[in-house]
Amino acid sequence: MKNISGKWPVLVMIILGIFVIFGPYSDSKVSARNKNIYKEIKTFNEVLDMVQKNYVDEVDSTVLIQGAINGMIKSLDPHSAYMTADVYKELEVETQGRFGGIGIEITILKDVLTVVSPIEDTPAYKAGVKSGDQILKIDGKSTKDITIMEAVQKLRGPKDTKVTITILRENMDKPKDIVLTRATIQIKSVKAKTFDDHIGYIRIASFHERTSSDLKKALGEVSEKAKPMKGLVLDLRNNPGGLLNQAIDVSDMFLKSGIIVSTRGRTKNMETKTMARDNGGKEVTVPVVVLVNEGTASAAEIVAGALQDNGRALIVGTQTFGKASVQTVIPLEDGSALKLTTARYYTPKGRSIQAEGIKPDIIMKWVKPSEEPDNDLMERLREKDLKGHIKPAKEDGTQLDENKVEGLKETGDLAKDNQLKAAVDILKSWQIMKNNMVN
Repeated sequence: MKNISGKWPVLVMIILGIFVIFGPYSDSKVSARNKNIYKEIKTFNEVLDMVQKNYVDEVDSTVLIQGAINGMIKSLDPHSAYMTADVYKELEVETQGRFGGIGIEITILKDVLTVVSPIEDTPAYKAGVKSGDQILKIDGKSTKDITIMEAVQKLRGPKDTKVTITILRENMDKPKDIVLTRATIQIKSVKAKTFDDHIGYIRIASFHERTSSDLKKALGEVSEKAKPMKGLVLDLRNNPGGLLNQAIDVSDMFLKSGIIVSTRGRTKNMETKTMARDNGGKEVTVPVVVLVNEGTASAAEIVAGALQDNGRALIVGTQTFGKASVQTVIPLEDGSALKLTTARYYTPKGRSIQAEGIKPDIIMKWVKPSEEPDNDLMERLREKDLKGHIKPAKEDGTQLDENKVEGLKETGDLAKDNQLKAAVDILKSWQIMKNNMVN
């Protein structure tokens, strides 16, 4: 989840930094901690000086400092990152849902750059890149020890330029080079259609700047086509998340009152509680079934948790990814930025789902169509599988146990998608029971 901030957090960081280094010395523990910081900084300066003077080749001091910052931030958790000015610009572009690239979602799995999923109708998808493919090289250069941000920077680029990825797939005898021509990737956040018996279907693929406005438009179209709409399937499967404010706005379209989400971090300014607003009767009022799976993460989990805890929707599918941390993007003076995990978020009932996920009201495993190839990656990749993931915690900060839960992926239509069919059947049954009770 991305929480794009203004320049004020930089000032806050500077003030906090001065506080940590210079005071208050009346506290012996703080004083001891400050002495340790001075000692480590001295060691760092000594190492930097030795490298600059004695390394076999002359090294740019900027490269050394940025490498040190990268290492420091990388040691925190899988979602915090240091971004150069160029990478930061790309992040801002990404939140708009349009960028030049090849169209894949990636992660670091067991220290290897791995494809989570290709985005439909993109160069990677058309070239046959699959979930679980390990990317060993980009343009002939090894991806060993590469960060997500560095990989994104290498894979993205202007339309019609080429990039070669070397992949290794299960059952492959040797790595394979795939030459891809970059295109303008336009992520369509919201897709909609209708089913028989006045059932609407809306899929939200991710949360970017236009998601809430696109959803509002889709709701209007579906309501008109299914008129009168008697039920709605909200499909959040394999939705990796996105902007926090968009998750809140989307949740608000289904709620008349109640808590949507709360956050809690080390600092007071990260303690928030967001409430649903009364939209004057414009909220969606029909029964709602939300589909989720292990690929439902971050902002998507906020929506699922908000609707579940407020009793507004029935959650169907498998346990979600379990990313319940908030990343704040803090711009720095030189144009670079820190993407820093600053808080955990909690569902309306105070649940922390970090590394645990949302448990569906009805657990419905996805059944692979016979013609679909096996793919174990999506059945096991969740937040708790990422190296250095943040531990779950209660609202009071105490740790929770982590549980291993299976996850599944989703497909397309009713004939091939048992989870979607189940959701539609539930809504149909809901309407039948309502009619019988009235009669």
